[in-house]
Order: sequence, then structure tokens, then C-alpha cells
Amino acid sequence: MSLLLLCIFNQASDTDPVFDRAPKASRDFAALLQKAQRGDSEAQFRIGVAYEAGAGVKQDYAEALRWYRQAADHGNSSAQNNLGAMYGSGLGVPRSDSQAIRWYLRAASAGHPAAQNNVGAMFATGQGVKASDEDALFWFRKAAKQHYPPAEANLGAMYLTGSGVAADPAEAVRWYQEASRHNYALAEVGLGFVYLQGSGVTKDEREAVKWFRKAADHGSTAAEHQLGKAYQFGWGVAQDNQMAMKWYRAAADHGMADARTSLQALAATLNGRAEAAVSAAPAPLLTGGAESQGASGTAPRR
Repeated sequence: MSLLLLCIFNQASDTDPVFDRAPKASRDFAALLQKAQRGDSEAQFRIGVAYEAGAGVKQDYAEALRWYRQAADHGNSSAQNNLGAMYGSGLGVPRSDSQAIRWYLRAASAGHPAAQNNVGAMFATGQGVKASDEDALFWFRKAAKQHYPPAEANLGAMYLTGSGVAADPAEAVRWYQEASRHNYALAEVGLGFVYLQGSGVTKDEREAVKWFRKAADHGSTAAEHQLGKAYQFGWGVAQDNQMAMKWYRAAADHGMADARTSLQALAATLNGRAEAAVSAAPAPLLTGGAESQGASGTAPRR
């Protein structure tokens, strides 16, 4: 399950849509910009999000960084978190884990749940700080107390693997279920794995497939890959190579290298079977003289 653990420990920005729809003639953006220029830190943060996400304005990471920095200097914790994410991802600025953790910690100390989760992720992976499962667990707990789904899923992973805490599969399932109430795809993937393996629950391949489907519906490439495996090997569903190919292809199209490998391997297996079937087919029966077949493939009448 270590692969799942690494998959979950991601860093997040507050990039919720700034506008319900694209602003007409940039009026909404222009009004927000005026407030930002007057020193309103929330407006500065929202302008930063607009530039980062390309919402209502052309995407521009350098401009996003500039506005996040202004808002962060005014104490806006959401901007501090997003500034950390920009440094952590190298968007508009050279990648720097030390700068990322610096800004995450400022926001986390102010109680920002996404930043607390991000600090936990940095400790879990040893990015910018000395790796510490105990410190990761501390920050994940803080964010989970605020019902932040990524942190709840991360706590599930910690309990499942016994990282920084005694392994407790049942507690892992509880935290995955908490996060899944928010339709959080990575928690749904986690539940799929625990049901597939019988960790903390009774093994149930059909239930595993149900959770993988939910996660795939919510955008999880890992879940698409697992659905491919389920169909290829008949886990909780009728074995169906064409459905397996469909799900492998979906995950591969979304950039998953393992899914491309699975797709190629299954295609090679199916092609090999087809070639073997052709080579094993009986040769046509040929006889001499008047008994030989005509052009139509039927023996001529006598």
C-alpha cells in the first residue's frame, strides 16, 4: 500500500473558481482588481487565483505569484498557502521546498486546513524538512479536525500502513469513509483497496469495484487503472478484456504510465492468442483431379 500512500500525499492550492462564470467584458475582474489595488488582501488573493487558474483572465503564473505575495504579506493565509504551492510546484518561480514549507507553516499556524495538510505532506515525504511520520500525523490531525478531506484521507493512509502510529486498518477505513462523504476521489480509491485486500473490512471485490467506480467518476486515474485490472482478472465483475482495455486506455489517456504498460501487455496477450488460434486452425482439405475445389470454394458437381 506504499504506492497508495505516496499517491495521496499531494500539495494543494486554493484554486476554487473565482467566478461562477466567465466575467463579461472583464467587468467583474476589473472591479476585483480595483479592490486589490486598494490593498484588500482577499481581493488580492482572488486576483492571484484568477491568474493561476486562468479564470476570467489569461493564465499567468508570474502575475499569480505577485498577487499572492502581496496578499500573503498582508496576512492572508489562503494566499500564503497558495504561495507555498507555487514554490513547491515551481510555477512562476524556481522550485524551492524550503520556501514552500516556509509559507505553508505560516498559513498552517494561522489554522488554514489546506496548509496544515500540506505541511503534513512535506513531513511525510521529507521535502524541505527532515522526514517525520510523527510530525506528519500531527499536522494531518489538525486539518482533519476541520473536516478537510485530503487530510482525512492521509490519516487513513497513515493508519493503514502504521506510519507514525500503530497500524489500525479499521481506523484507516473510518478516516477514508469520512473523506469519501465529500466525494474525495483518493479516499474512494483507498476504500477500493481495503475492500480488495480485506484490510480492516471483510474482503469484498464487488464492494471494491463500487468504490473504484465512484473514484473514477470523480476523476481518479488510479481508479480507472484498477477498474481495468478488475475486468482483466475478473475481480468483482465478469471477466471482460474489452472493458479492461477501455479502462486502461482511459487511465493512459490521462497520463498514467502504468496504465499504458497494462494496456500494451493486454493487447500483446490478446494478439498472441489470435495468432495462436490462426496457426492452430486445420488446413483446408485438398484432393486431386476432379475432386479439387473450384474458385467458389465448393467442390464441382459430377
